[in-house]
Amino acid sequence: MRKFWVAGGLGVGLVLCFLALLVVGVYAAAAGLAGGAGRAVGLAKGAVPAAYQPLVQKWGNLCPAINPALLAAQLYQESGWNPRAQSPAAAQGIAQFIPGTWQTHGIDGNGDGRRDVWDPADAIPSAASYDCELAKYVKDVPGDPAHNMLAAYNAGAYRVIRAGGVPAISETQNYVRIITTLAKSFEAPVGRVAPSRQAASAIYFAQEQLGKPYLWGGNGTPEHNGRFDCSGLTKAAYHSVGIELPRVANDQWNAGPHPKRDELLPGDLVFFAHNLNDPRSIHHVGIYVGGGYMINAPYTGAVIRFDKIDKPDYIGATRVTEDGAKALPSANAA
Repeated sequence: MRKFWVAGGLGVGLVLCFLALLVVGVYAAAAGLAGGAGRAVGLAKGAVPAAYQPLVQKWGNLCPAINPALLAAQLYQESGWNPRAQSPAAAQGIAQFIPGTWQTHGIDGNGDGRRDVWDPADAIPSAASYDCELAKYVKDVPGDPAHNMLAAYNAGAYRVIRAGGVPAISETQNYVRIITTLAKSFEAPVGRVAPSRQAASAIYFAQEQLGKPYLWGGNGTPEHNGRFDCSGLTKAAYHSVGIELPRVANDQWNAGPHPKRDELLPGDLVFFAHNLNDPRSIHHVGIYVGGGYMINAPYTGAVIRFDKIDKPDYIGATRVTEDGAKALPSANAA
């Protein structure tokens, strides 16, 4: 999660300049609130671990009811990309098939003559195939085909057909909302991503922590003497505006869509990873303030400060949304 960086401190004069920059950036963010978000398609760069990206891209286009981002959201929700995941209910593998469902719907995705629930090359194609089978069952039901497919996945096709759409079952409606919201964190935006309405206040919180010494595992609580580590700071900043993020940096990555480098706005979370093709290797996060700078808690021995974001290990950014944070698996388990 962490990595030691060699970076010098900033002088008081520079800090004052950055505070002025911060104010300008926050007002710029506020000025953009009236804009809308562009429709997103495909997979965002680095959103899916490199080992699974080709499979998700290929099989996510198996039928019109699914797309790569939606398939990625399901897999992330089910297992967090863990191919050895096993639930107390005996759901197995990266797609969390229970044995009976796998026996009926598992396919030999890689053509090696075996159907192996533990092999993502079989499990990911099987998940897409199963989605498309469900979509066929409910193809004549009014409404959004993807929503109806997800509802059938959760509640069964019969209930969707009988209800004429997503049934009035809170668990099912919540599942549809979670997956469709989470899918936005895997989509590649083709237009401007809507600004965050909570950005200015989150930055203000982070600004108030400037100069505090870094503490590994620090959450800013009294027992930590108000000190933070990198993801503790970002979690606390968004908690101050009523948005609950996961504790670990690489889990915060999926809390919203991913703006491009030249589309960053103050309040975006900026991330750094060991492997730029694998978001699970993210080891550091900060809060963007504009002008190429972030507020961050860098490492042991340093203080919370402004740093440049343009480093070789910069993997990308997330524009945090309340719905995006709520859709994360850790939030659902709480």
